[in-house]
Amino acid sequence: MKGFTATALAGAALVLAANAAVDPIVIKGSKFFYETNGTQFFIKGVAYQQDYLGNGTTTGSSSSDTSYIDPLADGSSCSRDIPYLQQLQTNTIRVYAIDPTKNHDQCMSMLADAGIYVIADLSAPGDSIVRDSPTWNDDLYARYTSVIDAMANYTNTMGFFAGNEVSNNNTNTDASAFVKAAVRDMKAYIKTKNYRTIGVGYATNDDADIREDLANYFDCGESVNAIDFWGYNIYSWCGNSSYTESGYDVRTEEFQNYNVPVFFAEYGCNTVQPRQFTEVQALYGSQMTPVWSGGIVYMYFQEANDYGLVSVSGDSVSTLDDFNYLSSQLASINPTGVNSNSYNPTNTAAAACPTVGTDWQASSNLPPTPNQELCECMFNALTCVPDNVSTDEIGDFFGVVCGLGQDTCAGIAANGTTGDYGAYGMCNPTQQLGWALNSYYEQQQAAGNGASACDFSGSAKTQAPSSPTGTCATLISQAGSAGTGTVTSQPSGTGHSGSGSGSGGSGSSSSSSAGVPGFSAPAHVGMLQVACYLAIAVVSGAGMILL
Repeated sequence: MKGFTATALAGAALVLAANAAVDPIVIKGSKFFYETNGTQFFIKGVAYQQDYLGNGTTTGSSSSDTSYIDPLADGSSCSRDIPYLQQLQTNTIRVYAIDPTKNHDQCMSMLADAGIYVIADLSAPGDSIVRDSPTWNDDLYARYTSVIDAMANYTNTMGFFAGNEVSNNNTNTDASAFVKAAVRDMKAYIKTKNYRTIGVGYATNDDADIREDLANYFDCGESVNAIDFWGYNIYSWCGNSSYTESGYDVRTEEFQNYNVPVFFAEYGCNTVQPRQFTEVQALYGSQMTPVWSGGIVYMYFQEANDYGLVSVSGDSVSTLDDFNYLSSQLASINPTGVNSNSYNPTNTAAAACPTVGTDWQASSNLPPTPNQELCECMFNALTCVPDNVSTDEIGDFFGVVCGLGQDTCAGIAANGTTGDYGAYGMCNPTQQLGWALNSYYEQQQAAGNGASACDFSGSAKTQAPSSPTGTCATLISQAGSAGTGTVTSQPSGTGHSGSGSGSGGSGSSSSSSAGVPGFSAPAHVGMLQVACYLAIAVVSGAGMILL
């Protein structure tokens, strides 16, 4: 079928239903099941996203390209590709970034007709938790909940990933505290919105130093805070490897008592080509199916990284050698499981939380739930606020302000290792900067130096503060005058960004993932930044800030 134009095939294979529905996939113990008949569900998946550069886990929104193509927003592309997915006996696709403002009815309906479920990542380039400067803030909360809103009503939405390889070695494990907070909050959001139960999980890389601690960390503690399933991106089976040579035997042993479903969120090593996918026989064989729920091959589209199963040009799809090998392997398997009615899981205990130390630096005390109403109430109540400070300049500005005054930035602290979080540490960077500026301003006022304490060489200004009333008064009271209190009131719905007080200027992508360095780890801020600012301040007549 190489080179065959997909249009005719798609027309013959697919009939679009207006509101196609499939039997939802549910979780019981460590396995997936069809909800109605109780048959165990094994994922036979393919990663499905074109021209995708990743979820921004290494850089913030200032990276050069935060664009992506929503794979579920173009019905013609879905119609072109679904017949090929069916040839691979695909029952699940993984999509890494969707645009929640677009309509996905056509693709989701066609996928449902083909018996294909979707696991969707909640993040997107420029809107993700960044491993080296992690934050969990109201902009990200808005992004993640908007994806849930866009996908929850489709019965073939199988689950969501709250993160993908965010902590990828032992130097950035503190970021996992922020991802686990996202898991907690998205599970709570699904419940609050009265959506059907849809799992929220995490996809990890296969780093030998942290893989066990990662799996235990995301599973430990109360179930409301823990992942519903665990995805493993694993590429250790290369060429004609084996169950033992690849380490599959050891990974299977490690997860044999894990209390939620585990599956390969990505697999398909390409160092030996063509990929013959001999690991399929092991993954769906008797040694692994008692523990693993299948896997997702990386990936459908041929790109520069050379992992593609097909090459696409317009409406034309050409299958590659990898496609044919995978098709042959999947056609020869028939994994057998248990029925949910006769399945009584015994592996129900959560894992023990790893101890914070040299190789693991994420506290089990998680960041607070983002609350945009609290952040807007706080910002509106400030006297000293930023004055047109660009996103790129905010980090440097924090390096100055947090080095001045006494506990100026305590209210916006976010330390995933110690588990110390200010009440406003989940606000967007502009709002956090406003809190820091105002804290310093009030300290200087109390010392009799307030006349020009809100200048910062034109980067800050005074505003007429709003006196908090009603809910705002309650929220700010819970946060406390130092911003270090615990806010018990939770957000009532999807957040939004870019239009409220103290927004990041150009929307969520401009401020959500960059993080705010300095106040939680002073070593990240060079003394040169502080020295340069103080020199400017003295020259401009603002030397009083040293008093």
